[in-house]
Amino acid sequence: MSIFKPSMLTLAMVAAGVGSANLYAAENQNNDKEQEKEVEVIEVTGFRASLVKAINTKRFSPEVVESVSAEDIGKLPDSSIAESIARLPGLAAQRLDGRASRVTIRGFGEDHVGTTFNGREQVSITDNRGAELDLYPSEIMSAVTVYKTPSADLEASGLAGVIDLQTIKPLSMDERVIKVNAMYEQTGFEKLNPDADDNGFRGTLSYIDQFADNTLGVAVAFNTMSSPNQEKRWNSWGYPEFTGDDGNTYSILGGAKPFVRSSTLERDSVMAVIEYAPSENLRMVFDSLYVDFVDEKILRGIEVPFAWGQGSISADNAVVDPATGFVTSAITEGQRVVVRNDYEDRSAELTSFGFNLEYDLNDSWSLEFDASHSSVEREIWSMESYAGTGRGDARGVADNLGYAFNSGNTGATFSHELDYSDYNLIQLGGPLSWGWSSALNEKYGVVGTEYENQLQDGFLNTPEVDDELNALRLAATKVLENDYVTSVEFGLSYSEREKTKRSEGYFLTVSSFSLDNPGMMMVPEEYRLGTANLDFIGMGDMIAFNSRAMVEDGYYDLLAESLTDPSHATKSWTVKEQLTSAFVKANIDTEVAGMPLTGNAGLRYVKTEQESQGNAFNTQDGKVITSPTHIEHDYAHLLPSLNLSLSIDDDQSVRFGAAKTISRARMDEMNASVNATYNQQPDENGSNWVVNGGNPSLEPYQAINFDISYENYFSPEGYFAIALYHKDLKDWIFDGSYSIDMTGVADPSTGLVPANPDGTGNGKVNGGDGTVKGAEFSVTLPFNYFADALDGFGLIASHTVNSSDMVDQDGNDYEIPGLSKSIQNLTFYYENYGFQARASMRKRDDFKGDVYGRGFDSQQVDIQGETIWDAQIGYDFSESGLKSLEGMTVTFQVQNITEEPFISLSGDNALQVRDYQDYGRTFLLGVNYQF
Repeated sequence: MSIFKPSMLTLAMVAAGVGSANLYAAENQNNDKEQEKEVEVIEVTGFRASLVKAINTKRFSPEVVESVSAEDIGKLPDSSIAESIARLPGLAAQRLDGRASRVTIRGFGEDHVGTTFNGREQVSITDNRGAELDLYPSEIMSAVTVYKTPSADLEASGLAGVIDLQTIKPLSMDERVIKVNAMYEQTGFEKLNPDADDNGFRGTLSYIDQFADNTLGVAVAFNTMSSPNQEKRWNSWGYPEFTGDDGNTYSILGGAKPFVRSSTLERDSVMAVIEYAPSENLRMVFDSLYVDFVDEKILRGIEVPFAWGQGSISADNAVVDPATGFVTSAITEGQRVVVRNDYEDRSAELTSFGFNLEYDLNDSWSLEFDASHSSVEREIWSMESYAGTGRGDARGVADNLGYAFNSGNTGATFSHELDYSDYNLIQLGGPLSWGWSSALNEKYGVVGTEYENQLQDGFLNTPEVDDELNALRLAATKVLENDYVTSVEFGLSYSEREKTKRSEGYFLTVSSFSLDNPGMMMVPEEYRLGTANLDFIGMGDMIAFNSRAMVEDGYYDLLAESLTDPSHATKSWTVKEQLTSAFVKANIDTEVAGMPLTGNAGLRYVKTEQESQGNAFNTQDGKVITSPTHIEHDYAHLLPSLNLSLSIDDDQSVRFGAAKTISRARMDEMNASVNATYNQQPDENGSNWVVNGGNPSLEPYQAINFDISYENYFSPEGYFAIALYHKDLKDWIFDGSYSIDMTGVADPSTGLVPANPDGTGNGKVNGGDGTVKGAEFSVTLPFNYFADALDGFGLIASHTVNSSDMVDQDGNDYEIPGLSKSIQNLTFYYENYGFQARASMRKRDDFKGDVYGRGFDSQQVDIQGETIWDAQIGYDFSESGLKSLEGMTVTFQVQNITEEPFISLSGDNALQVRDYQDYGRTFLLGVNYQF
């Protein structure tokens, strides 16, 4: 038997992204050269070639990894990197406004997944660490590798793994490449808002070339995208419980906020790579990425109070589900509603660049230097405008409204009597008594009048985030000559990260308001856009107008909510982190019982020094008083890792991995902004301070991980694998109390620094432990394995099962966010003679996930499982024989074929739907041309 043992050249070529079916065949030819038989060189292109490349990456990696290549991302029926990697074994994606954005690995969400760009940790546009991958254009990436087991030299950390986004290396190409990609996009819904787009465009221009005898390589890519997305959404306020006359407990709809949303995601991106290798010993690479990202949303709907409203509900008209006691149908009489014309603009600018130098001193020693910068600035401008029949709870015409819940968790349909498309009836102003702000009342002089607490005619949220990360790394490799370890790598790295969030909100009041003119304002003619249709909830047409333009043109007056609401002080903070790391890793290459054993063993030391700056605040005479805070904390961890791969024969291997990993706490939970009160009498802990808010002393989540897998590479285009994993978790973060040092912090109520700095904090604490275990089954099966006549047909499938056993610090059961008990992915494909066809499915069970709540705070909800089907057909004219069309490929894609909705629940009752989001289908027609 000939033992297959990949050479150093093979591993280097695969690491550089050269792996292909030809590489695999050539390697086997070298190893079996003594055999007098012809070795078949397998020539595949396009999607099939990318599959071979991904298989080789998985096969030859010392770690347990999954991978997709540029062909995968560019040609799978996916619009983002998140959707492409969500098809990998053990991975799943959560949709955000209809787009796959947040990725989980083996049941752990984005807070426990590291993200790197060319091996360097990246900043994020969220309030925390988790990256939203729809920010990164898939069209200009070369590959994505997902590390499920770590090695000591990985710069990012995460309990579950690391996602590495990679750009092209121009010297890995052997010729000039110029590509143009253009794609037209159409939503399945016609325009849901009169001022929205239902079609868009994506375009990419890329240029790769080599100069100076292939010692200088340049790659440049520009991508622009204007991608529409539409949604019909049911959203409930909640479902209050009550006790009936019969003594039984019932629940009913508290209120609802259904709407139609039209979004356009506009993104311009520029990527550049310069690679210089003046000699065999020296290689330098500079890469950069700039992304300008704007997500514009138009939302129109009618907010309908029900049990939490002013109307009267008769039990005679109510219909109750006998199994749950839930009122599935009812009527409220004399209820006023809020007609909403809302607008949101979420913009971000990402800048990332890095420089890497590798130098071989001699045959035994090599050095590496790496420097990088990553920064993002994110701004949100989110406006709510209110309209109705009269100001406050008791003015204007009330309506008689009914609701009936639909089957299939789709929410409810309403009945009504008023015409909400009548501009004479529906006017600008707060139709309910919202805006309980003493500053707002004082500004307009309505204290003690009938208009007190009735002046909120809209609201404006304007949170901002700045995130910056700078890093340096020095490393060396020593090649050894023995039968056990081929080389040893060691190095140091240092990084500084600073993330700042500024939160503010504004009450909007129509500028025409005064005590002499306290009524509503009619929408001016020049801002009217007609109507938006709400037939999907039974409310007919409603007025539609340009609310943003009215704010910009001065039709609303603004007053900062932070004057009287302390929540903005809680959500404004700065967190700084300085990480100093050292690592050593031994690369193993030996034999056990005549079988090759490869892998690595390493140790990483990480010291974290953290500073948190924020506000200690309280209210005095209805106004918010703040005092600055500055709290420091540090900790260190030793993180061992072991990866082993035993080659049973040419095709089969067994892997084992063991490692300790950490995930640092969410930044919004470790900030130093607290609601602070200094009591004259100390509590049972001897603390005079009592605070509520962030906890800067949070330690990281920790896990001890074990992996074992069997892999069988039965074909250059196929493999199957079985993997088992187990994670022991500790220091999980839950709600609780903790000690806090308030040295130097002034009492907000007096402005003086008190004598006793000891405080008791209420917020997030480390505590509790548990386990997560699971299994992955994956296969890539080319049908030519069975018969040559089936060449080109194949399937890719995976099935993942997860289970968890987690308790909090008080011994209560806890469900890990992002964990689905089972995940399935399936792709059928055909590619041959230029024809391309693919149908893909991704499915996951129910899970807990984060969505945006009021003020863009993260809110955890129960999300129902979903099954999403996509498909693509295409033709590559390079195989048509038509010289004039050589280099052209056309594709047609349909996304979300079955119109799978996004559904979240408010509790255990499946009838109590929180969100039902219907996105419809999306159609894409594309043309690619390579010069």
